[in-house]
Amino acid sequence: MNELLESVLEAHGGLRRWSQFSAVSTQIVTGGGLWALKGLVQDPTPRQMRVSLHEEFASVAPFGQPNWRTDFRPGRVAIETIDGEVVRERMDPREAFSNHTMNTPWDPLHRAYFNGYAMWTYLTTPFFMAMPGFEVSEIEPVHEASEHWRGLRVKFPKHIASHSDEQDFYFGDDFLLRRHDYRVDVAGSFPAAQYVDGMMDVQGFKMPARRRAYVRGPDLRPVRDLLMVAIDLSGYKFS
Repeated sequence: MNELLESVLEAHGGLRRWSQFSAVSTQIVTGGGLWALKGLVQDPTPRQMRVSLHEEFASVAPFGQPNWRTDFRPGRVAIETIDGEVVRERMDPREAFSNHTMNTPWDPLHRAYFNGYAMWTYLTTPFFMAMPGFEVSEIEPVHEASEHWRGLRVKFPKHIASHSDEQDFYFGDDFLLRRHDYRVDVAGSFPAAQYVDGMMDVQGFKMPARRRAYVRGPDLRPVRDLLMVAIDLSGYKFS
């Protein structure tokens, strides 16, 4: 295993402890400019997000109606009642984003798919990097203010849905996540730089309180006036 990845995994809680749990849930409050571009209304209602740790599954509630939730897997996304009755579903959901640009409107199933893969990626970082099929290599560091952040480039296997096949993650001197760069392929492949802070101790793991994703400029710098997605996270629980 890559030396930097080994240090990163240990700093975030360690693979041995990670293997003892199967899921994590957290309360999320979401904002940012992406939703208006997609013709969606984003309210500040807290929602409960749950993902599996060792397979790609995610669900958020409420979604659309007080008694509705999502059911996301890479090959299928659905909106269902809390009793499991399917309201709407879409098979092979990635194909529904074909030829989309940043401004192409989304329907609720587009939103559910995006939320599912994005939050699974965020809530399992960095541990998913040790799963079979992921390729990880160290890249040039970035310098932010007076800090020097080492980087890992991760190539995702085809069976895992995420923003893009290749994504970059940057870590501070304490080996904790600071920044996550990617292209949003489901929205015209615009480049994003997401900043992560407010790390807290949760049952032996380090988990962030805030995520802020900006459009990334050609010099790898964020365009601070273009905040695309903001996520506040609290009340984590591993089970």
